[in-house]
Amino acid sequence: MNEKLEHSAADVTVSASGTGTGARLRADRLRLGYRSRVISDELTVGIPDGTFTVIIGPNACGKSTLLRALSRLLAPESGAVLLDGKQIGSYPAKEVARRIGLLPQTSTAPEGIRVADLVARGRYPHQSLIRQWSRRDEEAVAAAMAATGVSDLSGRLVDELSGGQRQRVWIAMVLAQETPIVLLDEPTTFLDIAHQIQVLDLCRELNRETGRTVVAVLHDLNHAFRYADHLIAMRDGAVVAAGPPREIVTAELVRQVFDLGCRVIDDPETGAPLVVPLAEKAVRTA
Repeated sequence: MNEKLEHSAADVTVSASGTGTGARLRADRLRLGYRSRVISDELTVGIPDGTFTVIIGPNACGKSTLLRALSRLLAPESGAVLLDGKQIGSYPAKEVARRIGLLPQTSTAPEGIRVADLVARGRYPHQSLIRQWSRRDEEAVAAAMAATGVSDLSGRLVDELSGGQRQRVWIAMVLAQETPIVLLDEPTTFLDIAHQIQVLDLCRELNRETGRTVVAVLHDLNHAFRYADHLIAMRDGAVVAAGPPREIVTAELVRQVFDLGCRVIDDPETGAPLVVPLAEKAVRTA
């Protein structure tokens, strides 16, 4: 991992328990929704510090809504999101952006912007009237592009890139932000299998070597189980189970969350849970 992406130990508090107790980022009895539609009610979630946490669940179960609330993009109707012990809404926007980086599910780049300039926007929270662009910012941008493999695209227009290339550029922008907490909503979207693995390897490396707390919404269950230290399984706006994958993943949990019959075996490479859908279920749903 490039040393420019590293943080001091003081930036991160690690919780070995994995329960979310004392977590820097947590949701307490949230009621979330859009207009008159309630997505979640009485939702309480703790993100264990220093972990790679993965959120799974069927479509429209509230995963992205939770991520939006945790990043302050969506205000809860009731309850509170707490960041370092204070309601997240009490912080100035730039202060939140110095602590939490977010890659939303869909992102739109300004027309005609080049890759290096888009990644450089990740440094915006660190700018002020008395702190303008510096060599430190240049180094952070270069390190983020190197980590995501887009350095050779720096002069290209974002509009000219493939979907997978654009996704890696957006991830680079979030890395350039250099926050101790990183939220990624479906970061492997548009990526082929090789690049999916590269991005997830990068997320795990980012977590293990710098102590950053990484939270990702993923659809591929076997990727989630292989990479997560802490798993949050959701359905109908509620948390069904949370904890280390090897402790909580069972065929019954997969059926309960996804209505999918399966066998759960050990991944021969990592020992993590591996889901094998039942053939009868696959035939019925083909």
